[in-house]
Amino acid sequence: MHTQLNKPHSVEITQPDTDILVDPKNPYSLVVWNDEVNTFEWVIETLVEVCKHNTEQAEQCAMLIHTQGKYAVKQGSYEELKPMCDAITERGIGATIEVLSES
Repeated sequence: MHTQLNKPHSVEITQPDTDILVDPKNPYSLVVWNDEVNTFEWVIETLVEVCKHNTEQAEQCAMLIHTQGKYAVKQGSYEELKPMCDAITERGIGATIEVLSES
């Protein structure tokens, strides 16, 4: 992943700038950040193991992370996403949990 983003490897809750439909049962997104350190293979392996993505889904997410600088790889409750976020950051990949807002 090429673009260097100096994001902390910790959980951060932020409000998005765009309007999106939000499932009230799953009001959070797990966002993975691009960096110049981790390989596509490592990010893909992490998404498969931690988020239970299939290989194709993980590859698509990795490409979006690379091209957009970040990507919401999973939506869910805070309680569901927090352990995943921790597991991703423990692997040296930047990840945050963001609150989705209703329009």
